[in-house]
Amino acid sequence: MEGLVHSQINPIPATCRRYRSRFVPALSLQLKNNVISGGILLMKSPHYCNSITASAQPLKASSLSHFNNTLPSKEVLELWRSADAVCFDVDSTVCLDEGIDELAEFCGAGKAVAEWTAKAMGGSVPFEEALAARLSLFKPSLSQVQDFLEKNPPKISPGIDELVKKLKAKNTNVYLISGGFRQMINPVASILGIPPENIFANQLLFGSSGEFLGFDANEPTSRSGGKATAVQQIRKVHGYKALVMIGDGATDLEARKPGGADMFICYAGVQLREAVAAKADWLVFSFTDLISSLE
Repeated sequence: MEGLVHSQINPIPATCRRYRSRFVPALSLQLKNNVISGGILLMKSPHYCNSITASAQPLKASSLSHFNNTLPSKEVLELWRSADAVCFDVDSTVCLDEGIDELAEFCGAGKAVAEWTAKAMGGSVPFEEALAARLSLFKPSLSQVQDFLEKNPPKISPGIDELVKKLKAKNTNVYLISGGFRQMINPVASILGIPPENIFANQLLFGSSGEFLGFDANEPTSRSGGKATAVQQIRKVHGYKALVMIGDGATDLEARKPGGADMFICYAGVQLREAVAAKADWLVFSFTDLISSLE
């Protein structure tokens, strides 16, 4: 479609360093300006976008007493260790926040959009309905998205970088499957060394003047059941024998179905959605649990 805006991310220089402090920016990456035919600017990217690794507060043991899936069964543990592909949700899983909520807050519509996000993640409304409703509340322009990315580096969940490295060392392929937007997920993928072709996410659309046009409805993750569809596509193309989905919401749980994920691990280190957590094959509150179980 003519006049639509997309973005491109450059690989992170090898000289970048990660710091373990929750207050100090951890990793720098540089985004590249890109131009499509006709001279339309695709994305005026920030010079540097630092990631921040923050801490998550552990829950009290008493609040977990009614869950019987916080310790993996032998079968679950074996499947996790043998997985040849792992798909991660991004918002409130790989990252500590919900990207669309943060963007909406930046644009002045945070509270109203956050209410819709809660409905979508809880599974009480169709995802496509919630996505369209949230975007209609603030209609972000290209310049607003650019400004947001410049001023808000990705907030990476503690341990996710180490977990991804461990999986790669085992020759396990890693994917990001998100109902969020590529413009905001590409920097996260670059930090973690996940290639663009392993990202399944939505795309914000902008006109030639940078005005908001909507989102690409052709992306599988733009509608209910989309993550399951994406995971099924991944499995069909690559023929993985054991595939695991990790996330926090109802849309992540949906990916565990025939032809999709063999197992769903609920990561509740940021958000505990009890209805989702109760149905998970394994409920974890720290990526450390997943890391140590691979050893």
